Amino acid sequence: MRIGVLTGGGDCPGLNAVIRAVVRKGVSVYGHEFVGFRDGWRGPLEGDTMPLDIQAVRGILPRGGTILGSSRTNPIKIEGGVDRIKENLAATGVDALIAIGGEDTLGVAKQLYDRGVHVVGVPKTIDNDLSGTDYTFGFDTAVNIATEAIDRLHTTAESHHRALICEVMGRHAGWIALHAGMAGGANVILIPEKPFDIDRVCEYVESRFRTRYSPIIVVAEGAHPIEGQMALQAGELDAFGHVRLGGIGELLAKEIEKRTGKEARTTVLGHIQRGGTPTAYDRVLATRFGLQAIDAAHEGDYGKMVALRGTDIVRVGLDEATAELKTVPVERYSEAEVFFG
Repeated sequence: MRIGVLTGGGDCPGLNAVIRAVVRKGVSVYGHEFVGFRDGWRGPLEGDTMPLDIQAVRGILPRGGTILGSSRTNPIKIEGGVDRIKENLAATGVDALIAIGGEDTLGVAKQLYDRGVHVVGVPKTIDNDLSGTDYTFGFDTAVNIATEAIDRLHTTAESHHRALICEVMGRHAGWIALHAGMAGGANVILIPEKPFDIDRVCEYVESRFRTRYSPIIVVAEGAHPIEGQMALQAGELDAFGHVRLGGIGELLAKEIEKRTGKEARTTVLGHIQRGGTPTAYDRVLATRFGLQAIDAAHEGDYGKMVALRGTDIVRVGLDEATAELKTVPVERYSEAEVFFG
């Protein structure tokens, strides 16, 4: 078989580990041939390819990002986009496609599968918000980066007697904020799933200062107060209809200063969470996903996504994987609330 591979959506630590595992096993065990499509769905849409053999994947295991490039191109929103992809796959002799991505990339994969394209999905997102899998690779790396940042913020907060706010990624799901906040000993964690009461946040801040320690607040970019909407950095939408978020950390800092009289500063981690070398956990998980993805493609088990259940890698339907976002349950947030203030 000739199998295409693409990486879509935001870049993520561990993408290269998946590519490497797919190619290494696909060539050495099954004798398949591979072609890489550049920049997510733009590659098959425009027929933009690159060679993808064992030599091409040597040394990429510890590298962040993706050697294939990525984009947020949405072929479903382009007139005739699906037909163009099918034509380009046929023209390049591709029998099947392995799509590595999050909800948007795999949502496109599901629609292409419904229209006759042979697709296998691999779950990738630092947000850990894909249903159907316990964890996605990239999440552990993002949490570790955020936790290290929080550890560093503690020392400067204590030195200057300030409230420090760490804004992390998380549009609709607060998994990074929850895990990094708990691991870093944050005094308040704010997530999109539970609108926050700014008065209550300020009470936590003042309570922390009374202990002669300085408060650390971890906030997901999609968090918002009870009485208002999300703070938007810009109103434009991407190809998948998502509003660009940002600014909630600065809003919090201003409100805390105004209401408590205490100095507050914000650190926005942004794309730092996506970059750099993946953790050992993400390297192993991504490698296992890649090995199982090429097995599924070899067996012709299309329309599936490989997923982690417990410690096992299983296959679930793309429809199940993209049916809904996996958000933070109330009981998980309640565990963290014990440490607020």
